[in-house]
Amino acid sequence: MSNEVTPRIGIIGSGFVAHGLCALLKNHPRYQLSKVLTRRTVADVNNQMGIDPDMITHEAGPLIDNADLVIECSGDPIHGTAVLEQVLQAELPVVTMDAELQVTTGSWLARRGYITEAEGDQPGSLAALQEEAIEMGFNPIVLSNVKGFLNTIPTIEDMRYWSRRNGISVMQVTSFTDGTKVQFEQALVANGLNATIAQKGLLGYESDNLNDGAMMLARAAEELAIDGANAKLSDYILSPKSPPGVFVVATHDEEQAEYLRYYKLGDGPYYVLVRPYHLCHLEVLKTVRRVVEGGTPLLTNGHTPTVSVAAIAKRSLEAGQTIERGIGGFDVRGEAINIIEHPKHVPLGLFTDIRLRRTVEPEQVITFDDIEFTTAKMADSRALAAWGEIKRDITATKTNTGAERFEPV
Repeated sequence: MSNEVTPRIGIIGSGFVAHGLCALLKNHPRYQLSKVLTRRTVADVNNQMGIDPDMITHEAGPLIDNADLVIECSGDPIHGTAVLEQVLQAELPVVTMDAELQVTTGSWLARRGYITEAEGDQPGSLAALQEEAIEMGFNPIVLSNVKGFLNTIPTIEDMRYWSRRNGISVMQVTSFTDGTKVQFEQALVANGLNATIAQKGLLGYESDNLNDGAMMLARAAEELAIDGANAKLSDYILSPKSPPGVFVVATHDEEQAEYLRYYKLGDGPYYVLVRPYHLCHLEVLKTVRRVVEGGTPLLTNGHTPTVSVAAIAKRSLEAGQTIERGIGGFDVRGEAINIIEHPKHVPLGLFTDIRLRRTVEPEQVITFDDIEFTTAKMADSRALAAWGEIKRDITATKTNTGAERFEPV
């Protein structure tokens, strides 16, 4: 893409992040906001976001025809996948701030064109921090998120209160609170940055001190390396007193130890590089600039992922019960899992419009044998078809390497 003209930016979504992006782009000297694709009414979006009604569309066609680059931040893997397939067919580059979409269908989309997660949310911030670390000669062994609070079974009353207080949807605040968001984020980091997870649901060590938590994860990564697994660990710490950012734990060549000690990074062998903030939509344009200038994707989910986020029952769910949406709901939450260990799991990003065929117990990993889709929209969705193709590719890869074979959905 030429950077001699003002790139036209189309946005998919009209929520919290999209609202901030539109405000940022309105008077930006380098970029032009062109169209916003939404499923809300034009009047509602216009009142909320204060943009010209002519810039609001309900169809992918006008978005594509008026954009040089598209930013996806809808938070809906089903809707996002369907639109992005068309965007990529039109050979437009895509920037996402949507770990849920990336982990669910991002591998399938990455084979169809240019797509990258953006800096700003934790996965993109970790990708950028790892790039910097490697440029300085470090060898990253831990890629970690910092979470301040966790309640895996929050009440709807509490979530409504925090939704009003923070100005985000109940769905968003619930997925943050019950841990679903961090599970998606670190699954994307694992798949995209050649890392692994230590266990189902991640380790999530609790520590009031960031450096202490970092050392615990470093020792866990060391144990994984002893077992012959990938030594680089994707995980998080629960640390209310630490800054809301990300960090990398890395090693370095012994001859640099004296310098690193002088630079106040300690005696080693593990060094902690901290990025104490992530500014979400304000940082997206750093990735947009990377794309415009011809750079490689900052972060994708990889073509053959090893980690997914499974739907986990929060409570006993009865046979015949219908559930409209999984992410940010009060029936299920997400946990990062190794796909090869849970081949029939239902990715939480696909847990939409379902009916339970049988009773599911609390904390159970829900499988495709446990559910059926209640709408043709979901059963025939591009996202479900994409997951089927991803699973077939994983099956072929595992079979070719002599690993245990499992059947795709």
